[in-house]
Amino acid sequence: MGSDPQSMLSHSFTHVDSMTHISNVSLKRALRWHPKGLNSWSLSDWFTALAGEVGEAGNVIKKLNRVRDGIIGNKETHEQLDQQLADELADVYLYLDLLAQAADVDLPAAIIRKFNAVSDRHGFPEKL
Repeated sequence: MGSDPQSMLSHSFTHVDSMTHISNVSLKRALRWHPKGLNSWSLSDWFTALAGEVGEAGNVIKKLNRVRDGIIGNKETHEQLDQQLADELADVYLYLDLLAQAADVDLPAAIIRKFNAVSDRHGFPEKL
Protein backbone atom coordinates (compact mmCIF):
# COMPACT_ATOMS: atom_id res chain seq x y z
CA MET A 1 0.00 0.00 0.00
CA GLY A 2 1.39 3.40 -0.96
CA SER A 3 1.69 6.32 1.41
CA ASP A 4 -0.28 8.82 -0.66
CA PRO A 5 -3.82 9.56 0.59
CA GLN A 6 -5.55 8.26 -2.55
CA SER A 7 -3.95 4.82 -2.34
CA MET A 8 -4.70 4.65 1.38
CA LEU A 9 -8.36 5.47 0.76
CA SER A 10 -8.65 2.81 -1.92
CA HIS A 11 -7.96 0.03 0.58
CA SER A 12 -10.47 -1.23 3.09
CA PHE A 13 -9.46 -1.23 6.72
CA THR A 14 -7.86 -4.68 6.83
CA HIS A 15 -5.12 -3.99 9.33
CA VAL A 16 -7.07 -4.93 12.46
CA ASP A 17 -5.48 -8.39 12.35
CA SER A 18 -2.03 -6.77 12.09
CA MET A 19 -2.84 -4.46 14.97
CA THR A 20 -4.01 -7.41 17.05
CA HIS A 21 -0.85 -9.37 16.24
CA ILE A 22 1.36 -6.41 17.23
CA SER A 23 -0.66 -6.00 20.41
CA ASN A 24 -0.33 -9.67 21.35
CA VAL A 25 3.43 -9.82 20.73
CA SER A 26 3.97 -6.48 22.49
CA LEU A 27 2.08 -7.75 25.53
CA LYS A 28 4.15 -10.95 25.56
CA ARG A 29 7.36 -8.89 25.52
CA ALA A 30 6.06 -6.38 28.09
CA LEU A 31 5.38 -9.23 30.48
CA ARG A 32 9.12 -9.96 30.48
CA TRP A 33 9.58 -6.56 32.18
CA HIS A 34 6.33 -6.84 34.13
CA PRO A 35 6.03 -10.53 35.10
CA LYS A 36 3.24 -9.69 37.56
CA GLY A 37 1.16 -8.33 34.65
CA LEU A 38 0.41 -4.98 33.10
CA ASN A 39 -1.49 -4.01 36.23
CA SER A 40 1.78 -4.02 38.18
CA TRP A 41 1.92 -0.48 36.78
CA SER A 42 -0.96 1.90 37.26
CA LEU A 43 -2.69 3.55 34.33
CA SER A 44 -0.85 6.68 35.41
CA ASP A 45 2.48 4.84 35.06
CA TRP A 46 1.57 3.65 31.55
CA PHE A 47 0.37 7.13 30.61
CA THR A 48 3.61 8.66 31.90
CA ALA A 49 5.61 6.23 29.75
CA LEU A 50 3.42 7.14 26.76
CA ALA A 51 3.86 10.86 27.45
CA GLY A 52 7.63 10.38 27.52
CA GLU A 53 7.55 8.79 24.08
CA VAL A 54 5.30 11.56 22.74
CA GLY A 55 7.82 14.05 24.12
CA GLU A 56 10.66 12.28 22.34
CA ALA A 57 8.70 12.42 19.08
CA GLY A 58 8.07 16.12 19.71
CA ASN A 59 11.79 16.72 20.15
CA VAL A 60 12.50 15.11 16.78
CA ILE A 61 9.80 17.25 15.18
CA LYS A 62 11.41 20.35 16.73
CA LYS A 63 14.64 19.35 14.99
CA LEU A 64 12.80 18.76 11.71
CA ASN A 65 11.35 22.26 12.06
CA ARG A 66 14.91 23.54 12.33
CA VAL A 67 15.71 21.81 9.05
CA ARG A 68 12.58 23.29 7.47
CA ASP A 69 13.46 26.78 8.69
CA GLY A 70 17.19 26.60 7.91
CA ILE A 71 18.19 26.93 11.59
CA ILE A 72 21.48 25.41 12.70
CA GLY A 73 21.84 23.22 15.76
CA ASN A 74 21.04 19.68 14.71
CA LYS A 75 23.66 16.96 14.87
CA GLU A 76 21.54 14.59 12.77
CA THR A 77 20.85 14.69 9.06
CA HIS A 78 17.34 15.17 7.72
CA GLU A 79 17.24 11.48 6.80
CA GLN A 80 18.36 10.45 10.30
CA LEU A 81 15.65 12.66 11.81
CA ASP A 82 13.01 11.11 9.55
CA GLN A 83 14.05 7.65 10.80
CA GLN A 84 14.12 8.83 14.41
CA LEU A 85 10.59 10.21 14.03
CA ALA A 86 9.37 6.91 12.62
CA ASP A 87 10.99 5.09 15.55
CA GLU A 88 9.50 7.44 18.14
CA LEU A 89 6.03 7.23 16.60
CA ALA A 90 6.33 3.44 16.74
CA ASP A 91 7.19 3.75 20.44
CA VAL A 92 4.15 6.01 20.93
CA TYR A 93 1.91 3.43 19.29
CA LEU A 94 3.32 0.57 21.35
CA TYR A 95 2.95 2.42 24.66
CA LEU A 96 -0.55 3.58 23.68
CA ASP A 97 -1.46 -0.02 22.97
CA LEU A 98 -0.04 -1.20 26.31
CA LEU A 99 -1.95 1.58 28.10
CA ALA A 100 -5.11 0.48 26.31
CA GLN A 101 -4.51 -3.15 27.26
CA ALA A 102 -3.88 -2.17 30.89
CA ALA A 103 -7.20 -0.25 30.80
CA ASP A 104 -8.94 -3.24 29.17
CA VAL A 105 -9.69 -1.21 26.03
CA ASP A 106 -9.86 -2.96 22.66
CA LEU A 107 -7.90 -0.27 20.82
CA PRO A 108 -8.69 -1.37 17.22
CA ALA A 109 -12.41 -1.52 18.04
CA ALA A 110 -12.26 1.83 19.82
CA ILE A 111 -10.48 3.43 16.86
CA ILE A 112 -13.08 2.12 14.41
CA ARG A 113 -16.00 3.19 16.61
CA LYS A 114 -14.59 6.69 17.21
CA PHE A 115 -13.53 7.27 13.59
CA ASN A 116 -16.97 6.28 12.31
CA ALA A 117 -18.73 8.41 14.94
CA VAL A 118 -16.78 11.50 13.86
CA SER A 119 -17.52 10.77 10.20
CA ASP A 120 -21.22 10.41 11.03
CA ARG A 121 -21.26 13.61 13.08
CA HIS A 122 -19.77 15.60 10.20
CA GLY A 123 -21.57 13.81 7.37
CA PHE A 124 -18.38 12.37 5.92
CA PRO A 125 -18.62 9.14 3.89
CA GLU A 126 -15.26 7.73 5.03
CA LYS A 127 -15.76 4.81 7.42
CA LEU A 128 -13.52 2.12 8.79
